[in-house]
Amino acid sequence: MDTALRSRDVNPVRISWSRVRKIALWTMAVLLVLVLVLAIAAVWAVRRSFPQHDGTLRLPGLSAPVTVHRDGHGIPQVYAKTADDLFRAQGYLHAQDRFWEMDFRRHVTGGRLAELFGESQVETDIYLRTMGWRRVAEQEWQLLAPDTKRYLQAYADGVNAWLADHDGGRASLEYTVLGLQNPDYAIEKWSPVDSLAWLKAMAWDLRGNMETEITRAALLAAGLTRRQVEELYPAYPYDRNSPIVTGGGIVAGAFDQHAVAPKPPVPPTPPTAPVTAGTGGGGTGGGGAGGAAATTQTIKAMGDGLSRLPIMLGNGGQGIGSNSWVIGGGLTATGKPILANDPHLSPSMPGIWYQMGLHCECAFDVAGFTFSGVPGVVIGHNARIAWGFTNLDPDVTDLYLERVDGDRVQVDGEWRPLETRAETIKVAGGKDMSITVRTSGHGPLLSDASASLRDIGVKPPVNPAGSPAPVAATPQLSPAHATNAGSDRRDGYAIALSWTALRPGRTADALFALNAAANWTAFRAAAALFEVPAQNIVYADVDGNIGYQSPGRIPVRGRGDGRWMAPGWDSAYDWKGFIPFAELPSVFNPADGYLVTANQAVVGPAYQRFLTSDWSYGYRSQRIRDMIGSARDRKITVADVQRMQFDNRNGFAPTLVPAVVDALDAADPSDSARVAATELWKEWDFQQPAEGDAGSAEGRSSAAAAYYNAIWRHLLADTFDELPAGNRPDGGDRWYEVVRGLLAQPGSPWWDRRDTPGVERRDDILRSAATDAAEELRRDQGDRPADWRWGRMHTLTVRNQTFGKSGIGPIEWLFNADPVGVSGGDAIVNATGWNAAAGYEVDAVPSMRMIVDLSNLDASRWIQLTGNSGHAFHPNYDDQFELWRTGRTLPMRWDRTAIAAGAAQTLTLKP
Repeated sequence: MDTALRSRDVNPVRISWSRVRKIALWTMAVLLVLVLVLAIAAVWAVRRSFPQHDGTLRLPGLSAPVTVHRDGHGIPQVYAKTADDLFRAQGYLHAQDRFWEMDFRRHVTGGRLAELFGESQVETDIYLRTMGWRRVAEQEWQLLAPDTKRYLQAYADGVNAWLADHDGGRASLEYTVLGLQNPDYAIEKWSPVDSLAWLKAMAWDLRGNMETEITRAALLAAGLTRRQVEELYPAYPYDRNSPIVTGGGIVAGAFDQHAVAPKPPVPPTPPTAPVTAGTGGGGTGGGGAGGAAATTQTIKAMGDGLSRLPIMLGNGGQGIGSNSWVIGGGLTATGKPILANDPHLSPSMPGIWYQMGLHCECAFDVAGFTFSGVPGVVIGHNARIAWGFTNLDPDVTDLYLERVDGDRVQVDGEWRPLETRAETIKVAGGKDMSITVRTSGHGPLLSDASASLRDIGVKPPVNPAGSPAPVAATPQLSPAHATNAGSDRRDGYAIALSWTALRPGRTADALFALNAAANWTAFRAAAALFEVPAQNIVYADVDGNIGYQSPGRIPVRGRGDGRWMAPGWDSAYDWKGFIPFAELPSVFNPADGYLVTANQAVVGPAYQRFLTSDWSYGYRSQRIRDMIGSARDRKITVADVQRMQFDNRNGFAPTLVPAVVDALDAADPSDSARVAATELWKEWDFQQPAEGDAGSAEGRSSAAAAYYNAIWRHLLADTFDELPAGNRPDGGDRWYEVVRGLLAQPGSPWWDRRDTPGVERRDDILRSAATDAAEELRRDQGDRPADWRWGRMHTLTVRNQTFGKSGIGPIEWLFNADPVGVSGGDAIVNATGWNAAAGYEVDAVPSMRMIVDLSNLDASRWIQLTGNSGHAFHPNYDDQFELWRTGRTLPMRWDRTAIAAGAAQTLTLKP
């Protein structure tokens, strides 16, 4: 009875809530389990590709065990018995840490990106197949020395030994992500030619002035006069910024550093009119408006198409360079040389370099910076010598406007056959595509690579009547060309690329020879083999010698100087050969006791050969020279050199700041912009730190730098508003020289703005830029100028080259670093470049920093942008980034006993 009554008295609402609570608890439990399972799955997906760095692994093909010591930053030091074992182990270790990067690179160099990412990459592949990087690499394989072939094969065998046990997500997290889009992708074996092809990507990104050539043509086609264009490309300021080699000349077929400089040679004869000006060629005829418009479209299409190519190292334009210098023992505290190097390249995650030591009971005992996918050390030192690279930046590319008809091209009035080849592009998730690549005597027809470029055959740079404009001493094109619009190729005119790297060479031989060189003679013999990309190389050895050599394949031109597109139908404009290595500038133990290379002019204007006229303008190099000079009285140490590498002084600010202050003083004295300028710049040392505490010297410098750079950006935009949108000033040191010249011309037409009814002069634009900059900073950083900071504007986001730019937030989060403020700027020793036409974000960086002490190799220092590992979330993925950002470095160990004692992990590779 009581039980029944109690049952009847139970509250149904209470029962309902009890059930709800139970259901909620179970639901929460299930969700927690699911979250836990997903978290475990995510951790497993991320960590399953992490390599084994400790213990023992089998590496088939070894003749004896190989020992690998890694420090806490995952930097391996490899000890092997033979050279074959050494490079086999290097291939295995590169694959362990960086295989996705290697695989991506070989798809770029082979024009096979569509195999990875589908139809969106077809046009990029067409460009790459048209240039034929992989094809040239295959030809180079036949030219290499037997030992080089053997080392490349051993390296490939090491990579493939690793691949035998790793595929898909076990190889790298990127393959897991790729599987969501391209589940059928299968990794193929590594080939020695894959390593050679990467050298073509290096050469392309460091190719010199090709973008400058395109820009000049685009500016002419857009309506600027030849004189206006020349004003935007000032001559190198030899009177202010010293070249690398300050004297000497060619004597009896060889460069002599002690020779008395001869009189400057007569400059190469330029075309009487550039072919891109709507004239139809290098002659004097006047093209109609229709021709000029067509050329504008063609040049824009050329620039747009090339900009689609992946940036592996740098963008190939002016400003991508490096610093390197070597200081003789007479100026150092130890009495032996110090060598420094920091290449400036595009930022990427992981960084472009992989630090490594390679040691064996053979010719190789070397440490430094390597490229994953390539055996050997690119920049570093061995037991006897050290070396560093900067980009020589010579003019090694020319564009030719060709007259074509089907599969033939016109030269000196005769029709010659074009070389043709078929290429098949495989497309993930789509149908294969077949293309035909055509090549003239100058090179591949890049205009075949793009639909917009192929239109040059429909609307070539000709007179309105449809016939070519008159060209002095050149034959006329047959009328059939003007009516060929119905064909797929739309013949009539085409654009060909001549580039030194499209000719097979032996640069791979040079790398191994350089690694084994023990003295200046052997070093120069190795440099003689280094054909592309043309570089400046600084040298030091343990005996106390220092030196410089400029190697590379640099063309000797006939008519023209390579600065403008040339008429391909006139063989007078063809290349006539290459500058002999013996004639290239070289210096050994200079009287000054030091050498500085930072992409400035290599040698003075009296040098008898033409290298280029498009140097960097010497602001970085001169600052380094000044710092070395100022330290001479107290002897220079490795710590001094490390501070020099992180120097943030803006070399143009001392010129522009007084001009802005004077312009503001001449205006209303209550002008808030004037007050901000005079207060921020009163004690500015022209340094550009990212940040600093309020009231500190560093904080005041950062505030002053923020205001200065904002003014610089607005000044360029207001002054050069007549330039086409795609050719606005990027703010590099070429523009320092342009503006320097204009500051002395207050009434120059460049100062006048197009969008105002009045006529502006210099001070009007300076005041306007200062006011606009102050308004921008107040809006973005607050009303107190003392609180402004350069690092809040000048930020660096290190992105993965592939999925880090996918546009999908969660995927980008997996692979990219967070944005951070950085010190430095364009044309500054700490060269964190930015494009003033786009904003303040960093687009080029010192990709690594190295300082080698030849008195004690164990006292050397190094750092790279991110970390040695290419695996997202691995401890060594970005563990060097904050050190790099703040100008610090790591010990570059050399002594085996010290390396073994300090090893965090030791791996033994057994046969």
